[in-house]
Amino acid sequence: MAIRLGGSRNHGDELDIQHEINVTPFIDVMLVLLIIFMVAAPLATVDIGVNLPASTAPEQPRPDKPVFVTIKPDGSLAVGETAVSHEGLARALDQATSGHKDEAIFIRGDKTLSYADLMAVMNLLRDAGYLKLALVGLETPAGKP
Repeated sequence: MAIRLGGSRNHGDELDIQHEINVTPFIDVMLVLLIIFMVAAPLATVDIGVNLPASTAPEQPRPDKPVFVTIKPDGSLAVGETAVSHEGLARALDQATSGHKDEAIFIRGDKTLSYADLMAVMNLLRDAGYLKLALVGLETPAGKP
């Protein structure tokens, strides 16, 4: 509440009560929350460390909720950030995609993997019914390998 101490309208001990809400502090709090969410949003991506190979291909649009299959240097697999076995890959993908087999699966493979290891995982994905596959790599400027 706010009161007015000076002026000719006050008679003795009578104080005027202001019946308005001050929205400035509310706006300040909302702007601070907006900044916090803007900083925290990029940190909510997949956080499994692999050494990706570089690519000069132009960047493609990314879906709202991409499904990543990560192949680590030792050949172990992860769907999103959850480690899975080779046998459990199909079941984990069915849960991640809610059974939508036409959804694109993004494969993040370490650059030290052999071609045979990459093909083995791609064969597991094909056998599970996932035919839309995309390989993820680091972007490099055109002309620099």
